[in-house]
Amino acid sequence: MNHPNPPPQNPDHEQTSPPKFEWDFHVSAVISSPVTGGHISDTLGVIEVNSSGTLFATGGIARKIRIYNFNSLPACQFYIFTPAKLSSLKWKPGSAGKTMGSADYDGVVTEYDLETQMPVFERDEHSGKRVWSMDYSGHDPVVGASGSDDGTIQMWDPRHDGGKCVATVQFGSPVCCVEFSPFGGRLLAVGCADRKAYVYDVRKMVDPISVFVGHKKTVSYTRFLDDRTLMTSGTDGCLKMWDTEDQRLIRTYTGHTNQKRFVGLSVWRNQGLIGCGSESNQVFVYDKRWGEPIWVHGFEPEGGTGTRSEPGFVSSICWSQVGDDECTLVGGGSDGVVKIFSGKRKALTSVN
Repeated sequence: MNHPNPPPQNPDHEQTSPPKFEWDFHVSAVISSPVTGGHISDTLGVIEVNSSGTLFATGGIARKIRIYNFNSLPACQFYIFTPAKLSSLKWKPGSAGKTMGSADYDGVVTEYDLETQMPVFERDEHSGKRVWSMDYSGHDPVVGASGSDDGTIQMWDPRHDGGKCVATVQFGSPVCCVEFSPFGGRLLAVGCADRKAYVYDVRKMVDPISVFVGHKKTVSYTRFLDDRTLMTSGTDGCLKMWDTEDQRLIRTYTGHTNQKRFVGLSVWRNQGLIGCGSESNQVFVYDKRWGEPIWVHGFEPEGGTGTRSEPGFVSSICWSQVGDDECTLVGGGSDGVVKIFSGKRKALTSVN
């Protein structure tokens, strides 16, 4: 999936100390694309792992939500047909994994009951323009927000005046990402095609409380690493870490290739690891302490076969948030292939 109107710029770089390679990663499972030849029609735009780390969902160009259980891979437990291509999926907090929200290319946000596999809630307030991202509030899971090509974010509460929007913010540029703080606060982060990231207090959406300027192209993803640290990803080929209280840049991360596509961004908050895809068809893992990657894995097609009209790229990524010395990362490619990576902290060695 291409970014909206990314202006050409050169990625910036920052000198950092050499990273320490404290983790071992390996591929633990592969789910091959059901599309013969790995055509672009099954590009995975989003992967989401549930809060307990037992299930994950995928969505994208194929107009299906696929649900997988980590204990029964590579089989798909079930799938739900959707009316449009999918750009975003979120497990609804507090629903015991039974409810999922989605956003699509037709500008619609839909909530699905995963037990009945039927839609139970729908919003269509973005004038038919593609919705890139939606999320639920961790403070109050009934509240949600969405960001769209129409240049707005919409925040809603079904309990409020028939479910009408409780706030609308106009940006004038496509909104690529919205994310509520998962740490119980009332913050909402926004990534925008105007090359900026914003943080709002949802109780007063008139003006942002922070504006982060530093990316040279579209800000495609925002992710809270902790209660005062925000990660952003841009099509200038870099990730950036910001202090939301001091409103300053902490570190820039480079190595992956990202000039025009959504390649995914996810953080494992327990140990400060950052995962992203790349237009070089690789998965990159960074440690928050260093600006260079600590692990890179090629996403070549299994067996080296397949016919494609353009090079492949890693298009989605998501960490499981469970674990401490062991971790799980799920990546999806433009050919529809899903790979599950298992990581383990290396044993400490001593020198006598």
